[in-house]
Amino acid sequence: MTNIRARIQSFGGFLTNMVLPNIGAFIAWGILTALFIPTGWFPNEYLGKMVGPIITYLLPLLLAHTGGYMISGQRGAVMGCIGTVGLIIGSDIPMFLGAMIVGPLGGWIIKKWDDFIQKHIPTGFEMVINNFSIGILGFGLLILSYVIVGPAIQEANTFITRAIEALVATGFLPLLSIINEPAKVLFLNNVIDQGIYYPLGLIQTADLGKSIYFMVASNPGPGLGLLLAFMVFGSKMVKSQASGAAIIHFFGGIHELYYPFVFMRPLTIFAMILGGMSGTFIFQMTGVGLVAGPSPGSIFSYLALTPKGSFLGVILGVTVSTIVSFLVTSVILKAQGVDKEEMEEDQDLSSYVDKVQEMKSEGKQLLEGNKVQNIAFACDAGMGSSAMGASAFKKRLEKEGITDLIVKHYRIEDITVDADVIVVHKSLSGRVLLNYKDKKIITLKNYMSDKNLDILLEEIIKTKK
Repeated sequence: MTNIRARIQSFGGFLTNMVLPNIGAFIAWGILTALFIPTGWFPNEYLGKMVGPIITYLLPLLLAHTGGYMISGQRGAVMGCIGTVGLIIGSDIPMFLGAMIVGPLGGWIIKKWDDFIQKHIPTGFEMVINNFSIGILGFGLLILSYVIVGPAIQEANTFITRAIEALVATGFLPLLSIINEPAKVLFLNNVIDQGIYYPLGLIQTADLGKSIYFMVASNPGPGLGLLLAFMVFGSKMVKSQASGAAIIHFFGGIHELYYPFVFMRPLTIFAMILGGMSGTFIFQMTGVGLVAGPSPGSIFSYLALTPKGSFLGVILGVTVSTIVSFLVTSVILKAQGVDKEEMEEDQDLSSYVDKVQEMKSEGKQLLEGNKVQNIAFACDAGMGSSAMGASAFKKRLEKEGITDLIVKHYRIEDITVDADVIVVHKSLSGRVLLNYKDKKIITLKNYMSDKNLDILLEEIIKTKK
């Protein structure tokens, strides 16, 4: 089961890393749309002419380029773009989903070809064969995309769109939170967001100038409500952690920071679901939406991407979801009692004493002789929780006078081969093991403050004495 979840997380991470480098372009298009379409802040027919071509050509090609590049470098990027042009020309909808399929497919095709042909290329013929191989294989992918893949994806997109539109028409869109919220704390949110909601949202935005799909899984309100409840009703140790997490979550948009609190009190997942449902209900009733996907999902991103006429509904939806999540979480925490909570935390800490001792032993073996020079903090996208964790740990090292170690943050698939230690959230450990079985892996419950980080620091200090 863990292996399956790790593979799903890995797929979600791949989608995220195809989308994330291009978020700036999506936001630029969103701002253009919000300002200059007929219902925008400053309607301008001349400048508004750019909206259609950007969503039709530029954005899908950027996704295809990135997807192909991730598989096989620049040659993969070129192949992915060639195939995606066939999709674009052969369809009458923005081909985001198609680009996220054909881009990596083009990279995979050229990678397999290069692996096969390289050892058979005569000296001096490398450039000719390499260029013609992309030309010929690219031509084949172009035709395949135009004739078969494009129409198939268009039909699939039409089916999914009609299904979700039917859900919207019945008023049951808030029920998606039953799927979204558990998926988020299992680090599966990127599969849903980047794979389903973002493509649908962009298509809807092209027609309406905004989309609610960007909001059904990214609302920062439920997470804020949960953390506020822990600040009020949690134990002393939890209160201090929740306060910092609340600020970074809501204003910085790094939602991963509230996941450990849900794991700590599993019943609070119902607070997250009800909070998400209430927020989506308000968004739907007020008819609001965003012009692009908020990444990161902070309140600043929400407000920056809110089009004219939607501010009241957006703010109201986030506020209501925060209140509902806060109230439900508070009831759960008060029902359990603070004393019981503290006992459970002590039990939780004692439950991995043996694991701590084992890690100490492993750490001594690993760090013996000052072999550790490169520590990699990793997370799903490599830009949120891992970045904060790496920065915080580097500062702890500097306070101890240790400045010669390399401490960097990465997305899981980008961890360099020279990393001696990989630090990752325990929910992502299975995914790390898929790719780095030969590495020392330290799992955490919290990137900012965790006993296992204390142990790692202690062992590093010992080797420096």
